[in-house]
Amino acid sequence: MATVKGASMQAKYNSRMKVVILCGGLGTRLREETEFRPKPLVDVGGRPILWHIMKLYAHHGFRDFVLCLGYRGNMIKEYFLNYEAMNNDFTICLGKKSQIHYNDNHEEQDYFVTLAETGAESMTGGRVKRVRKYIQGNDTFMVTYGDGVSDVDIPRLLDFHRSHGKIATVTTFRPVSRFGILDISKSNQVMNFIEKPRSDAWASAGYFVFENKIFDYLDGDQCVLEREPLERLAEQGELMAYHHEGFFFAMDTYREYQVLNELWKSGEAPWKKWA
Repeated sequence: MATVKGASMQAKYNSRMKVVILCGGLGTRLREETEFRPKPLVDVGGRPILWHIMKLYAHHGFRDFVLCLGYRGNMIKEYFLNYEAMNNDFTICLGKKSQIHYNDNHEEQDYFVTLAETGAESMTGGRVKRVRKYIQGNDTFMVTYGDGVSDVDIPRLLDFHRSHGKIATVTTFRPVSRFGILDISKSNQVMNFIEKPRSDAWASAGYFVFENKIFDYLDGDQCVLEREPLERLAEQGELMAYHHEGFFFAMDTYREYQVLNELWKSGEAPWKKWA
């Protein structure tokens, strides 16, 4: 069930605001898991990471998704086609009058999921361009990647986007360094050691909000959203940054896959905002 807050936020904007999720990449740095399945279907706590991302948006009342498929997209289609049977008890009548009765109701009610083939070799901007027809009639829509989980406050993100009136908003976070930082004197004495400090710089977490004018900046399947389109928007003063001080974690490597599963197993997954 959508929360009251989520339902009111949905009504505040567009009752069917689209959430576009990029699901087409090869995931080459996670080859241990992605050789036989697309990265959005890699499990975290027994559920695809894509499921976790969708649950966050649904928690805030946004349940109309457009999935941009590419590498092994047929497997993502099969996942949703079989969702009812795999997530409910059911009774099946065999034979000529074959029918299925689902005995339970899973929690993912009233999700509208458009599964769109966007090309095996398309880049991120090209994938968004290809699903324009599913976004028509929506001035504002959201875009994120199918491999990063966060506890970003979607209502606050949308309020920020509406407040500045620009074409695009990118959610930013301060990443943690992969390495410990040492303060070393001229005599090579270590004066201070900080284990994996948080950076003062801001990095992109995805979780974009776009106005429909973004399509004027996207050109062809090989368009990389993070390059020329966002660079042009920044130069023109049309790109704003929403500072997210909370949790964000992208699953790019096998070690990061392990970290997310360890967090879920511990019962302390920061991105699990739903009950």
